[in-house]
Amino acid sequence: MRAPPEVAPKRAADPLGMLGHGLFLAVFAFYWITLTPFVDLTGAAVVDPVAGNSNALNQLVALALFGGLLLFFLIQRRGVRVFGPAWLLTLLLSWALVTSATALHPDLAIKRLILIGMIICNAGIVLVLPRTEADFARLSALVIGAVLAMSYFGIVFRPTLAIHQASEILEPMNAGLWRGIFAHKNSAAAAMVLAVFFGLFIARVRSRLVGWTMVILAAFFLSRTGGKSAALILPAILVLGWVIERFAWTRLPLILGGLIAFNVVAVGASVSEPLREFISSLGIDATFTNRSDIWRFAFEAISDRPILGHGFQSFWQTDALVYSGSTLETWAAVAYNGHNGYIDTMIDMGVPGLILTVIWLVILPIRDLGRAQKFDNSPAMTRLFTRVWLYTLVLTCLESTFYQGGGALWFCLLFSIFGLRLQGSARLVPTRAASPAQTMVVGYA
Repeated sequence: MRAPPEVAPKRAADPLGMLGHGLFLAVFAFYWITLTPFVDLTGAAVVDPVAGNSNALNQLVALALFGGLLLFFLIQRRGVRVFGPAWLLTLLLSWALVTSATALHPDLAIKRLILIGMIICNAGIVLVLPRTEADFARLSALVIGAVLAMSYFGIVFRPTLAIHQASEILEPMNAGLWRGIFAHKNSAAAAMVLAVFFGLFIARVRSRLVGWTMVILAAFFLSRTGGKSAALILPAILVLGWVIERFAWTRLPLILGGLIAFNVVAVGASVSEPLREFISSLGIDATFTNRSDIWRFAFEAISDRPILGHGFQSFWQTDALVYSGSTLETWAAVAYNGHNGYIDTMIDMGVPGLILTVIWLVILPIRDLGRAQKFDNSPAMTRLFTRVWLYTLVLTCLESTFYQGGGALWFCLLFSIFGLRLQGSARLVPTRAASPAQTMVVGYA
C-alpha cells in the first residue's frame, strides 16, 4: 500500500492575533476615515468658533480604542519598548502641562493635552499589532483601500458632500475641487499623498497589482483636489528620500537645514518687505496663498507669551479671539490655525516647546534612520516610515500638523517616528511560522 500524502497541518486559530489585527484596523480607520466622513460645509454653523467643541461619541470611541490598545499591549506585548526616548517625551509633556495650566483657557488646553497623550500611545502600540511585515501591508491595504473606495463613492453618488460647492459659506472659491470623505481639499490632498506612499509599500511587500492600483487612484484624486502644495511636495519627497537613503551625510543639512531655510524665507516674507519682493521676483506667490496675513497675526500672539505660549489649541477659534476686535483689523483672527505647525507649536508651548518638538520630531529620527539602515531590517518599511515622516515635516511648513487631536497626518507622523526607532533597535519577525506570541518586532540590539 502506498502511504497517504502528507498534509500540512493547519495553523491553529489565534484569537489574540485576530484581536490585535482588529484593533489595528479600528485605530487606522478612526484616524483616516473618522466617525464623521462627508462633512456638510454649507451650514451656518461652520463659521462658529470650534475650539471648545467636543463630540461625545468621538470621545467615547477614542477612550475605548486607547483602553483596548493599552490593555492588549500590557498583556501581550510587555517588554517591547515602542515609545521613546522616555526622557524627552517626559520633558516635553511636562512642559506642555505647565504651559496648559497657565493658559488663558486651562481646561481646554489640558483636555487637548490628554488627547495628544492618548494619540501618542496609540501610534506607538499600533506598530506591534501586526504579526509580520506582510500583515502590516495587508492591514494597511484594507484601510487605504476603504478610504479610496469611500472617497470615489462620494464623488459619484454624493458629490455635494465630496466636492466643494459654491454654496459653501467659508470658501466658495473652492467649488469643484474634490475632497472625498475629508472636510477640506487640503486634508484630502495630504491623505492622498500618504496613500501613494502606502501604495508603493504595498506594491513592494504584498501585491504589485493592489499597490500600484492604489498609487494610480490616489494620484488621480490628488490631481483633482487642487492641493498645489501636496502635489509639488510629493515628487520632491520621493527624490529627497532617495538621496538621504544613499548619502547619509546629506541628512542633517538637507532635512534640518532645509526646514530652517524654508521657514525663514516663507514666514520671514510676511514681515520683511525686501524678502517679499525677492520671492515675488522669482515668480512665487510671496503671500503663500494669503498665509502671510495669518503668520503676521501669529507673531503678535507669540510675542505676547513667547515662553509659556497660550496652551494646547487655546488660541485659534476660541470665543475670545473670534469675537474680539481683532476681526475688524484682519481676517486672520478667524483662521482655523496658523497654517504652519512650527509657528503653532510656539503659540501653544512657547519657544522651549518648539525646541523640544524639533529635537523629538526632526533631529532624533535622523539618527534613528541611520541606525535602521545599519540594523538590516526591512528596507521597504524603513522607506515607508521615512517618506511619511519627511512629507509631514515639509508640509508642516504650510499647514498645521503637529499636535492635532485627530486626523491621519499627525497619527501617521507619530507611528513613522516610532517606526524608525523600532527599525533601528528591534528585530523584525521574518515569517509567520513561529509562536503565536511573536510580534512584528522582537528584542532589542
